[in-house]
Amino acid sequence: MKGLYYRASVNDAEPKFVIQETSLPATLGSHQVRVQVKACGLSPLDLKLIEDLGIQRDLIPVGREVAGVVLQVGNKVSFFQPDDEVVGILPLDSPCSGLCDTIDIDEHLLVQKPEKLSSVCVAGALRDGLCAYTALHTHVHMAAGHTLLVMDGASSFGLMCIQLACYHGVKVLTTSHTPQTHTFLEQLRPSVARVIPVYKDSSDLVSVVLEETGGLGVDIVIDSGVRLQEESSEDMMLLPHKHDIISVLGVGGHWVTSHKNLQLDPPDCRLLFLKSASMTFLNHEVWTASSAQQGRYLHILKDIVEKMSVGVLRPQPEEAVPLYEATVAMETVQRQQKKKAVVQL
Repeated sequence: MKGLYYRASVNDAEPKFVIQETSLPATLGSHQVRVQVKACGLSPLDLKLIEDLGIQRDLIPVGREVAGVVLQVGNKVSFFQPDDEVVGILPLDSPCSGLCDTIDIDEHLLVQKPEKLSSVCVAGALRDGLCAYTALHTHVHMAAGHTLLVMDGASSFGLMCIQLACYHGVKVLTTSHTPQTHTFLEQLRPSVARVIPVYKDSSDLVSVVLEETGGLGVDIVIDSGVRLQEESSEDMMLLPHKHDIISVLGVGGHWVTSHKNLQLDPPDCRLLFLKSASMTFLNHEVWTASSAQQGRYLHILKDIVEKMSVGVLRPQPEEAVPLYEATVAMETVQRQQKKKAVVQL
């Protein structure tokens, strides 16, 4: 069978993704489940994180958010049986590519997939749902009555944050990057309190948020990238400056950032101190990199798929591509030209 892999390069050349023949071990581990993959989500590969974790391979498996059907179970598996529909995320050190016809995965990394939820939908949205849960529940403990600012609410991650927050009675403000996404966000149901068009003038962000909150600021900010200094490129100009984010935080507020190399200057730290505010780094990979909170992780995955099946979480559907287009699709995702892709097997 064939899988998709990243071939490590000795220089800084263009990322190279290749379809490679592979095979599974003859025997199944005692707690492993053999799954026939129906759909696999493609997200950008964090090569620096893989290096930091000491994972060294010539071929790094690509495609980790999978949905499929159980074919066989190990002799100590208690959660699943053959013909169960399951969904899960392969760990970073998994030897399997999620685009293989069949994969072996530990039973403690899978949950049951509701029957009416499509494999393509859940494979395309599971990672973003996990990120939203980690940010809003694990890091900031959101509650009804809080005020939340989601940067780039039309992204798949931003949309999950908005829908999850609205479900829990949180007042949501968000930003739009294009006229099309602005219209989309204004038509969301349940509706957000305010959509701020940063593509017109990003300098309006602070004044609009403070106006909307009576000058008090928001309880929670979730970013989709941060501008550390003045940038000239058009894409970077859409991102908020770190000082703007701190400025819109209220007293005791929480800032959740996805920026891996964020650097705060003493004046930024002083402002956070004056507001008794906190900052948290969002690393969704921590769930599979450590088994310390495996029970909570499985509870989150189960809740995500259940909320998708009943329509509380309604991800924007991704058009599935066939396996022979997976290499091109992954190259596009890795260059950040597209944030997500789904392959149907």
